Amino acid sequence: MATHVKVLAILAFVVGALGACAALFSSLIFGGVAAAIGADPDQDKAIPLAIVGLTGIAITIYLVVTSLLAILCGWGLLKLRRWGRILGIIYAAMSLINFPIGTIVAVYALWVLFNKETEALFAVPART
Repeated sequence: MATHVKVLAILAFVVGALGACAALFSSLIFGGVAAAIGADPDQDKAIPLAIVGLTGIAITIYLVVTSLLAILCGWGLLKLRRWGRILGIIYAAMSLINFPIGTIVAVYALWVLFNKETEALFAVPART
């Protein structure tokens, strides 16, 4: 099961990195759209500009937070920390709704993290 935990940690790192790239991409896209709206000479642009700006900020913050959680989870799993297993279970449960790839990875993660051998692996005091 140690190999499965390492694979899961690497998957968490990859998901975190892809999410960080998506956050950067979304901030660039929404920033460009907001700039295009702001450059329009129309006087009634305040509401669309606010909607696009707030939506972009919300999506970018969501992506950054979930990416950081994934990277933190991967680090905790790689170092066999008890909190890493718990964070992994929580993150996998949240990822079940990300159909289809997120669901497949989440089911794999839950299978690995709820396994008795994995519980024993995380019960050993953490190595430094």
